[in-house]
Amino acid sequence: MMKQQGVLTRLDILQLQDNRPPLIAEAVDLDEQIQPNGIDLTVRDIAYFSSRGKIAASNRGRELSTLTRLEFGVDGGLDLLPGPYLITFNEVITLPDNVMALGRPRSSLNRCGVSIHSAVWDAGYSGRSQSLLIVYNPDGFKLQKNARVMQLVFFYTSADVDKGYSGKYQNENL
Repeated sequence: MMKQQGVLTRLDILQLQDNRPPLIAEAVDLDEQIQPNGIDLTVRDIAYFSSRGKIAASNRGRELSTLTRLEFGVDGGLDLLPGPYLITFNEVITLPDNVMALGRPRSSLNRCGVSIHSAVWDAGYSGRSQSLLIVYNPDGFKLQKNARVMQLVFFYTSADVDKGYSGKYQNENL
């Protein structure tokens, strides 16, 4: 059997939906969100940073910033001033031991002066992840709940990892 390599296509993603648990759960509209080479993740919650954080030489010294959750308006939207925010996605991602992922902002965000920063999604990770959203536009940005903001691109690894992700964020926000 030929070894799978490279970026997963729409069909690869759909096949991994048959896994238990599936690759992607709790999507707003899976048919609309799955793209030729990934899935668009949608906004569940957004918060602003209300304290400083700390990263030390070991995880024992790590202190995450305190967050203050923002509430969407009756219209489902939220006016954001320039600055950094932490977004939580609707989708629960469960990566098998031969798949990792990278997140990139949708191009429409860039065209509005907004960006998303995301870390590597290691093989074996499962959870409802979060990413940094930064509003650079000096006039701000309006964000709608459930808006598609980031495309998660999946990659086959060269082999199953010998140890899947087991860090602090495993099963986060579930």
